[in-house]
Amino acid sequence: MEVFFLSLLLICVLSVSIGLQFLFYKHRSHFTGPNLPPGRIGWPMVGESLEFLSTGWKGHPEKFIFDRISKYSSEVFKTSLLGEPAAVFAGAAGNKFLFSNENKLVHAWWPSSVDKVFPSSTQTSSKEEAKKMRKLLPRFLKPEALQRYIGIMDHIAQRHFADSWDNRDEVIVFPLSKRFTFWLACRLFMSIEDPDHIAKFEKPFHVLASGLITVPIDLPGTPFHRAIKASNFIRKELRAIIKQRKIDLAEGKASPTQDILSDLLLATDEDGRHMNEINIADKILGLLIGGHDTASSAITFIVKYMAELPHMYEKVYEEQMEIANSKAPGELLNWDDVQKMRYSWNVACEVMRLAPPLQGAFREAITDFVFNGFSIPKGWKLYWSTSSTHKSPKCFPEPEKFDPTRFEGAGPAPYTFVPFGGGPRMCPGKEYARLEILVFMHNVVKRFKWDKLLPDEKIIIDPMRMPAKGLPVRLRLHKP
Repeated sequence: MEVFFLSLLLICVLSVSIGLQFLFYKHRSHFTGPNLPPGRIGWPMVGESLEFLSTGWKGHPEKFIFDRISKYSSEVFKTSLLGEPAAVFAGAAGNKFLFSNENKLVHAWWPSSVDKVFPSSTQTSSKEEAKKMRKLLPRFLKPEALQRYIGIMDHIAQRHFADSWDNRDEVIVFPLSKRFTFWLACRLFMSIEDPDHIAKFEKPFHVLASGLITVPIDLPGTPFHRAIKASNFIRKELRAIIKQRKIDLAEGKASPTQDILSDLLLATDEDGRHMNEINIADKILGLLIGGHDTASSAITFIVKYMAELPHMYEKVYEEQMEIANSKAPGELLNWDDVQKMRYSWNVACEVMRLAPPLQGAFREAITDFVFNGFSIPKGWKLYWSTSSTHKSPKCFPEPEKFDPTRFEGAGPAPYTFVPFGGGPRMCPGKEYARLEILVFMHNVVKRFKWDKLLPDEKIIIDPMRMPAKGLPVRLRLHKP
């Protein structure tokens, strides 16, 4: 009997040993080839993912990048992230190369969790679905359309501050900024502005957004499992909205051009077929995520920096009050007003340089190519990082200094300031984000000054940059 158990133990040890050797061999086989970039690949499956993510959780995502740039004396290095062989491209030259070679040498790549949360993308791919949306969006994000949005944004902002800020001594900024941008997105994308209706799926939406880019383990209690449950709930709500809009369009109660939802319902493909409800629901869901997540982070950090830099607050206040005093009672902001907010936008840009909502994005090599003398194999994932230029003294002298004048005149050099990406895949909602940020700034400084309640509050990135406690502030009304 003892011989049997000993033999069984030896077989188990041998099996584990062979399995580990296979994993190491398979892991290293992805990194073979002539003249690859310098770097290390870490453990099988894990690679350097934990270190990559942990620097973000600690609020310093640039550390992962700059430590390796210094170690390898190279602005491109190999690594293994999210179970994939990868190269990190750092610096303006790397940004220019990736942005300029979209759909030539590289194309967009998302983790598998994205396809699993959006069922319609499995019929094609999340990349193909994104391409379709980028063709549909310009008509809603062109200057003529955006000009119509400003009054609506100002109206929603006034209601938001009346509901959630006025008559309060203290507020927590981050959840309120998310509520504001989500309300705006619901109104402009689907013509929904009833707070009770929006609140019905606001919380599930935030659960989905926080669990979308995670390890795709669908087990009870995991962020990914919660994200799938939340997406199913929201999709059910959206399908009810879609069904009602179909009725309203048929009865003439809704306009074919009133918002993106109407356009999606009436759009046809090359064969004259309409999109099904699931497909439309997924597209609206993706737009809601893209239309509010990054802007709410930017707004929160604008409030943070204005609390820390009173002289900068005063300049923003002076500019905004000059606009406010030129308006008749009850008159909403318009396009001309927003164009006068030059200093305010310079402040917002400097905030997004120091605290970019988006940390970077992935591409995938669609063919073998050479960059900076190094070979990049087809299939490798390529990561670009905002911090590699935003925090670089080569691109921005004294990079830790807050200086809105960097954005005066011609502004930063090309490919150095990239909070919205660049090239063909630059965020199509960049101008939309600019408007909602400036409308928020106008309304908040008109009403309040504020002080941070937690002077040393920790900053985390999960996956968006955010204050760990949501940025609680004490509000102070302007003296008459």
